[in-house]
Order: sequence, then structure tokens, then C-alpha cells
Amino acid sequence: MVSANTGRPGADVNSDSPSVLYTRASSINRALDQIGDKWCLLIIQEVFWGINNFNGMLNATGVSRGVLSDRLKWLQVIGCLRKRAPQAGHRFSSYHLTQKSLRLHASAMMAIEWERKYYRTPQLDAIQLIHADCGKAFTPWMRCASCNGAINAREVRYSPGPGATWDQRQKKVRRRSSLSSSRVPSQHSVYRNLINLVGDRWTANIIALAFHGHSRFDDFLKELPVATNILSDRLKLLENEGIFAAQAYQQRPRRCEYHLTAKGWDLFPYFLTLLQWGDRWCDPQDLGPPMNLMHRPCAKPLSGEVVCNSCDGLLAPFTVSITLA
Repeated sequence: MVSANTGRPGADVNSDSPSVLYTRASSINRALDQIGDKWCLLIIQEVFWGINNFNGMLNATGVSRGVLSDRLKWLQVIGCLRKRAPQAGHRFSSYHLTQKSLRLHASAMMAIEWERKYYRTPQLDAIQLIHADCGKAFTPWMRCASCNGAINAREVRYSPGPGATWDQRQKKVRRRSSLSSSRVPSQHSVYRNLINLVGDRWTANIIALAFHGHSRFDDFLKELPVATNILSDRLKLLENEGIFAAQAYQQRPRRCEYHLTAKGWDLFPYFLTLLQWGDRWCDPQDLGPPMNLMHRPCAKPLSGEVVCNSCDGLLAPFTVSITLA
């Protein structure tokens, strides 16, 4: 979901600084720049489960001490974690969620639902989600806040919003993690396959662009300041994971279009929660959303709400417990 604004920020689109790049303002990009790293996502997930000390996270994630220390510092810088000094009777500091990170709760609900639909794992099979407001086990689903109807990604219209400008962004120096999600030791990682996909900003950006109808290599390359070999690698990954289906439109040389599969389209609710989180928490100039979304069935602005399928109540932070079935 990259903003469809026009015009560029002067002549310095490709900045003289090798560490800076410009891209269209996008709440998805901003959110991914902050928490769209595999280790950041895994750490936040562990803290949601109550694992909030360094050694506990180290054992749960399987990450090196240096990487864990780096990500914990970063999550504090962006306001997603708060470090608390050792309390009476405890030897170590602890890390706690903030209002900003608590609002990722909706993303977690949609991540679990997508993971359950497309993967079977002992961890997912063993848990139940219980909604405190109705006391029942539930399946989360997303509705339109205006009409209460289900949201179909194909029924969403996009237009530039008040914040449709350009973002100056720092180039990432972190390498993509080679550790597969299946090797993460945590028993709490209930959407590890999704993290494996979106815990890399290029992969996530490509999926977001596909919701807008982008399907060709040159389309993605025009929107993303990514090297061609990296783009090829990520497209192949998404094809292998069943998110994209490749269809040749030219044979010599061979050129393909990449279209979302049902599995890919079903990622939309997760990405919509991420966009809404970015609108709220990642707007550096407070200009407003870079993009407006309209729900075609009701012709009103689209705001997605994650609700309980047992009582239709909103799934707010602290109203959901995860128990063993």
C-alpha cells in the first residue's frame, strides 16, 4: 500500500548521501522501517506472552546476544518497549510494552488467523483464543467500521491522502536473517511463517504493492529503490511460498507477471492493520495519512476493526487470553 502521489522532492530524489533514499510516503513503509525486522517482530511477540527479560528472550528466539541487544535498544528508541530497572527481589532489568506496541494487538490477531488458515503446527493446534468480554473461544475477523461488512481486498479504492509526500529514509544495513522461522525455538511463536515473510522489508513492500495491481518486475523496481538481484530473489521467494503465481507474458526474453494467489490476498487484513498502525504512530510530520482508503460496498472511508466472531465485540488489548486447548 504505497501512496499514489505525484511529483518528487526536488532534484535530490537520489540523495548525494549513500545512506539516504527517497520513497513515496507510505504508512506501510514507515511501519516496516520501525518493526518490520524478523527479530523485532519476534521480540514483541515474546513480550506479549510475558517473556520480558534478556535471557528469556535469548532462549526463546535463538538470536545472538549482540543482535538481541541491538534490537532491544532500537525498540526502545522508537517507543515500542520500555526498560524497567530491576525490582525488589529481581536481579535483571525487564522490558515492557508501551501504548504504541500494544496497538499492534490487532496485527497479531490477523497474523494468527492467517497462519492458522495456511499452516498446521503443534503450537497453533494447541492454543485457543478466549475473549474476556464474552468468555468464549473465538476466531478473529476484520470488518469495516462504517458498515460492519466483511472487507474484501478487491473492493478497496485508494487515493492520495493529506500526507501524500515523499519520505527521506535511511538505507538499512541489516542483512536479511538466514535463520528459518522453523528453527526459532520459542513455543510462543504462533505466526512464525508470516514473520518469515514480512520480516524483510522488501518482501513486505512487494506484497503491499501487489494489492494496488502492480504485477511486473519493472513495476516493482520503479516503486522500490531495490537492487535487481534482490528483487528477483524476493519475487522467487513469494512464488515459492504460494503468495504469488507467476504467469509469462513474454517468452524471449522470458518475462512474467506476478499475481496474488488466494493465500496472498488473505494477507490484506494483516497489512491493513499495519497501515492503520503506521498512520497513527509513524507520521513524523503529523501531516495525516499518505493514503485514503474507501470501502466500495458502502462508499465510505475504510477503517478495519478486528472483532470476535462469537460476540462481534472489538478485540482490544488485554481482552484476549491465549490458552492451551
